[in-house]
Amino acid sequence: MAEGRVLGAGVLGGLLAIGLVWSGSHLEEAAWTWKQADRRVTVKGLAERQVPADMALWPLHYSVTADRLERLQAELAADEERIRTFLQAHGFAAENISVTPPSVRDLQAERNGRQAPPEERYRAEATVLVRTPRVAEVKAAMPETGALVRDGVLLSPNYQYRTEFLFTGLEGIKPDMIAAATADARRAAEQFAEDSGSEVGAIQRANQGYFSIEDLDSYTPDIKRVRVVTTIDYALQG
Repeated sequence: MAEGRVLGAGVLGGLLAIGLVWSGSHLEEAAWTWKQADRRVTVKGLAERQVPADMALWPLHYSVTADRLERLQAELAADEERIRTFLQAHGFAAENISVTPPSVRDLQAERNGRQAPPEERYRAEATVLVRTPRVAEVKAAMPETGALVRDGVLLSPNYQYRTEFLFTGLEGIKPDMIAAATADARRAAEQFAEDSGSEVGAIQRANQGYFSIEDLDSYTPDIKRVRVVTTIDYALQG
């Protein structure tokens, strides 16, 4: 009877030992799998490109003054015609030229009681805008606007009415730039893997950053710097 209990206890102990060994090996394998799954590196890839602007917005802002509204309107129309003639003489088509509605101020109504009345009661401002892909022609014509001043056109440029050069061809270069940024990220991952004695595996997650378009510098607004940064998680093996 006692021998049977001893034998049963021995069998039970053996089974428990086998179970612990199996359980331990299974847990070790699970831990190794978890460790392997967590091995990754996050890197950033950069792509930059310089491109010429392909669209110009050139505003010619002008103002006139007069003592009567009908005279003010006549002066506005005359200056608009002078500007249009100037632009067409420089090769810009009529369909690329538009004009904004004038803004009119009553200078007499704006003054306070201590100020002398203005020589001309009304002041009007308007803008003739050139929108064209002919960027080089705009750059060539801009220094020639002194001819308009000599003709009596009071140009009043300021920051609000500054010339802008745009790049509108982003969709055409996006695929190549994303590929370049991804390749740059992989080179960084491979360097990290080499330093850590690993190998780069598959992409686990990728995040494409925003494309930015900026002037090359303050003196070269017609050349743009296009930039994109991608963030990629690579698995590490070995």
